[in-house]
Amino acid sequence: MNPEPTNAQASPAPTPAPHARHAGLQPGLVAAWLLAAVAITVGVLLWMKVDGMQQQLARQSADAGSKSVEARTLARQAEETVRDTAAKVAVLESRVGDMSAYRAQLEDLVQTVARVRDENLAVELEAALRVAQDQTQLTGSVEPLLAALRTAERRLARSTDPRLAPVARAVGKDLERVKAASIPDTAGLLARIDQLLRQVDDLPLANDVGHAAQDPSPRGDAAEPPESWWGRWWHAFLGEAHELLRVSRVERPEASMLSPEQAFFVRENLKLRLQGARLGLLARQYESARADLAAAQGALGAWFDPASRRTQAAATLLQQIQGLTKAAELPRVQATLAALATAVATTTAPAGSR
Repeated sequence: MNPEPTNAQASPAPTPAPHARHAGLQPGLVAAWLLAAVAITVGVLLWMKVDGMQQQLARQSADAGSKSVEARTLARQAEETVRDTAAKVAVLESRVGDMSAYRAQLEDLVQTVARVRDENLAVELEAALRVAQDQTQLTGSVEPLLAALRTAERRLARSTDPRLAPVARAVGKDLERVKAASIPDTAGLLARIDQLLRQVDDLPLANDVGHAAQDPSPRGDAAEPPESWWGRWWHAFLGEAHELLRVSRVERPEASMLSPEQAFFVRENLKLRLQGARLGLLARQYESARADLAAAQGALGAWFDPASRRTQAAATLLQQIQGLTKAAELPRVQATLAALATAVATTTAPAGSR
């Protein structure tokens, strides 16, 4: 349905005057233009800033890409280096293991060598001391034994094995004892035995009347022979008459019943005893020499006349020889040898147990 037309038609808008319109729109336009200029300026500035940021981002992106490439390259190189290092470490670990095994073997070898050296040292010292002791017994001089003990003392002083400490102490004690030992005068003893051997044939037996008559034993009641010839003849006659009969007490009947042949064997037996004592002294067998001298002393007291001066002198000389022989004993190093045997046993025990 169409609307009804109004009676009053719309009147056209009044047209402003040119001067008034121009005066009314100029500030807004200026403001618009200013705003547009400011917007354009801000937009240009923003665009320039965004462009600069884009360029900076592009440069940073390029730098980041190059750095990323470099980082990947470095990472690759680091990975290769790590692999090489791991391989070297593995090789080094194997070598360290080998070196540890070699070190353990070397320590075992050093301990074995030290143990064998100490064992050989003890064995060598024991052999040297035994040889020196035998030389001392053969020669009658303590110089070989002193030299062996001094050598053992020096070698033990250089050793660090505590098991040889008792050996060093024993060597020191034996060295002092050997230095203070008195050496028997073997030549003097032999000379006295030779002197006694030369007197055996002149010793009167217990039943030897002729030797008893010739024995120059003085008699206290003997008078001085007279000066006249007949007085001397009478004095000699009385002396012979006195010798025709002699009364004595027989304490050992077996000695008085010796035949001449038995008397010869008695003297030879006494000589053999003295010769045995002489050989015992030369061989440094003092026990055997003392036994032979004791047997000779018994034979001298049993078969020979104890009242004779010669028998008494021979008995005194024999007693002197026995006294010197009792003191004749060369020193020995039994303490050191026992300590060395103990050290050898202790050094060989670990080797045997393994």
